Amino acid sequence: MKFAMFSLVSEAAPRLGLVRGDHLVDMKAACAPTWPDAPSTLLALIQAGPDAWQQMRAMAADAAGAPSHPVSSVRWHAPIPRPCKNVFCLGRNYVAHAREAAQARGQEVKIPTVPVIFTKAPTTVSGPFDDILVDRTATQQVDWEAELGVVIGAGGRNISRGDALRHVFGYTVINDLSARDLQQQHGQWFKGKSLDGFCPMGPVLVTADEFGDPQTKRLQLRVNGATKQDASTANMIFRVDVIIEWLSKGMTLEAGDVIATGTPEGVGMGRTPQEFLKDGDIVETEVEGIGMLRNRITAIN
Repeated sequence: MKFAMFSLVSEAAPRLGLVRGDHLVDMKAACAPTWPDAPSTLLALIQAGPDAWQQMRAMAADAAGAPSHPVSSVRWHAPIPRPCKNVFCLGRNYVAHAREAAQARGQEVKIPTVPVIFTKAPTTVSGPFDDILVDRTATQQVDWEAELGVVIGAGGRNISRGDALRHVFGYTVINDLSARDLQQQHGQWFKGKSLDGFCPMGPVLVTADEFGDPQTKRLQLRVNGATKQDASTANMIFRVDVIIEWLSKGMTLEAGDVIATGTPEGVGMGRTPQEFLKDGDIVETEVEGIGMLRNRITAIN
């Protein structure tokens, strides 16, 4: 199934939808007659657990006559508009990107032997088609990073690699936007990764059963129509199951946690000359089997 969060022109609060072709089925309306207290958001559904997931699946199967809206007539929100905690992120999880990142900083190339983990603040999350409002008093070097996003369904601690994918609810698209000048100034990544709106996500969350093997998907990113990144998740150094195993060592992962699994080569920082996003640029971020983000860079200062 492909879940989305959307709102109508007449209301501000996002609601849970199910993508059916070129329409979004309103699952709140679909559930109302027989399940009036059904979760109204995707995060609430994930946190409600497997029994609720099965009930929602059954409701979706019977939702043929439920109210729906053309996908072009609604506002799309991130599948989880406000995560309960920071988004977990992987750095240098593709060999070619690890090389280009080191070379851009004049450092020795070192391929990670354990996952490089950092986080982005919950306030970074923005919608799949939202403008990215860049505070130019904070950064002049906004860079792009196409990534496969993973959303945890069943939480746990010390999850084994063999069980890891059974803890995944679904997958989404993330652009891990980065302020490279802030990264350099601070000597660590959190601030440069955590400016408001710097984690566009969506447009849907595809359930794990429908998405299939997360290590066989193509990632692409375009700026004003020009391809900047084009790679496969098969090239990850640490696969999704290994990431979950490492993250959960001694630390509990919870339902609704979001993981950005790293970006391949082709970021602006690694180019010669370096390229950074300008006001008015259109960034399209795409993962096979999920869909595409389309965000405009817009200065607010």
